[in-house]
Amino acid sequence: HAMLNRLIFSSHKKLEPYELIEAPATTPLEDYKKSLVTIIEEYFSTGDVKQTGSDLKELGYDDFHRYFVKKLVSMAMDRHDKEKEMVSVLLSSLYGDGLSSTQIKLGFVMLLQAVDDLAVDIPDAVDVLALFIARAVVDDILPPAFLNKAKGSLTESSKGLQVLQIAAKSYLSAPHHAELLERRWGGSTHITVEEVKRRITDLLKEYIKNGDTAEACRCIRELAVPFFHHEVVKRAATLGMESPAAETLIVKLLKEASEEGLISSSQMVKGFSRIVESLDDLSLDIPSAKSQFQTLVSKAVSEGWLDSSYESSGANGSVQDDDHEKLRRYKREAVSMIHEYFLSDDIPELIRTLKELGLPEYNPVFIKKLITIAMDRKNREKEMASVLLSSLSMELFSNEDIVKGFIMLLESAEDTALDILDASDELGLFLARAVIDDVLAPLNLDEIGSILPPKCSGAETLNMARSLASARHAGERLLRCWGGGTGWAVEDAKDKITKLLEEYESGGDVGEACKCIREMGMPFFNHEVVKKALVMAMEKKKECTLSLLHECFGEGIITINQMTKGFSRVRDGLDDLALDIPDAREKFLSYVEHGKKNGWLVPSFGVAAST
Repeated sequence: HAMLNRLIFSSHKKLEPYELIEAPATTPLEDYKKSLVTIIEEYFSTGDVKQTGSDLKELGYDDFHRYFVKKLVSMAMDRHDKEKEMVSVLLSSLYGDGLSSTQIKLGFVMLLQAVDDLAVDIPDAVDVLALFIARAVVDDILPPAFLNKAKGSLTESSKGLQVLQIAAKSYLSAPHHAELLERRWGGSTHITVEEVKRRITDLLKEYIKNGDTAEACRCIRELAVPFFHHEVVKRAATLGMESPAAETLIVKLLKEASEEGLISSSQMVKGFSRIVESLDDLSLDIPSAKSQFQTLVSKAVSEGWLDSSYESSGANGSVQDDDHEKLRRYKREAVSMIHEYFLSDDIPELIRTLKELGLPEYNPVFIKKLITIAMDRKNREKEMASVLLSSLSMELFSNEDIVKGFIMLLESAEDTALDILDASDELGLFLARAVIDDVLAPLNLDEIGSILPPKCSGAETLNMARSLASARHAGERLLRCWGGGTGWAVEDAKDKITKLLEEYESGGDVGEACKCIREMGMPFFNHEVVKKALVMAMEKKKECTLSLLHECFGEGIITINQMTKGFSRVRDGLDDLALDIPDAREKFLSYVEHGKKNGWLVPSFGVAAST
């Protein structure tokens, strides 16, 4: 841990009455974790869901809530059934209103990764955690797809795989599994989620029959589940779409419940948002569902019982508005991932999470968010953002994604400058650094410039970036423009790679060379190993470096993406290489055939230089 000099006075028997000593400074995460046990123990004593949610919000640090999920469940695993049921109820209650779906998923992933340790003290940990996960799926706070996706974060020997198998095969596949899981920890003082849903449906159907709004409001209040009123909103609106004759009554009930303060604004918005997520399925049974829902949203906003920001956010029933809602959710996920990255410095984890999201069309949005957030942080985060951008360009994002991301940044430069005074200068540095890191080509700056209006502030920033990138010693200066941070310098990395290849070529051990490549800790830069190994084989007329590539590929140190990138860079520089190595093209063709034969390259890899 970091140490800060603090004055702490303690008695000293002989030398002096007070002694100056050092005390460890705690990190925000450590402070957060220390508060969790008290909050959870208090909840187990009182059962007060609302107060626990309030306590959690007061802690702040929404990106740390995965640790709350992990601590909450792990503490309950060694308690009685009453506490286990209380935990399931609390997670369901706080879902979307204090705990994001991402944090809940990450919390359960951490539990799966820790179950081997938990099993040392809790003999039935595997079975109990399987129950918690199955229950979370039934309660709609974990998607069923979680069971497959979570496997990717576990080792082959992890007991977490047993947990997922038991949850899927023993609990979620059983007849009437939802009812069984809801009542597995019987004796709870809480009614189950399924029971609440059933009561909500019954009271709404009764209301449609008798039209007594006051009685319906009284029944909703008696349920005593204010954190679950979004289900009332969702179910009521769905019934209104299913039966147009009941629509007027439904609107009247929701309006009155809102005006009385019975259903809060946040629960109303959450209810409408949940309908959006199920509109496609609803449309199969109710062809006009989307247009009906859009009409309901407009009416609710105009009458004042649905927040007007909901409509402007684009969350209504049209296809376009579905996309807006999807984008809004993606932005929230992106911000959470970026904050987590700045805390953990874990590039592979972030790339894995982005791949799991499966929304490559929003890659430019991620770039915009990453750099905008970094511009308002310290030099460490700015350096980390540039390092991440370089990694993403190698592993996941296309050149077109990155160009679009910077265009979005430059187009919104004036707005950004209202919040970040030196935004223009910082963005210029990010652009120039991207050129030095081979994330952008110099020609990309011209491409971006042709799209921007000539006299906008973004165009001025672009001109500044051109000047910075073309200045004398630009590479060295820009690589260290933020003091180096926790990042890596391209030139340093290239030097290390050259030295280890030369040592290996002169008789070094293949195992030691692989170890050195792995210890560099820059998997996103392994294409440089490939490039230099191929060029060295051409120059020295010795192909031992190909044996090293074969070993690295076999051990998974160099991926097919990095192989392709390395071969592509040699291919694109063949004309220059041929000046010193006359048979460079012939040698490269033989290396490509060798690469395809050994699975390093896809069969479709072309040998013509890219334009």
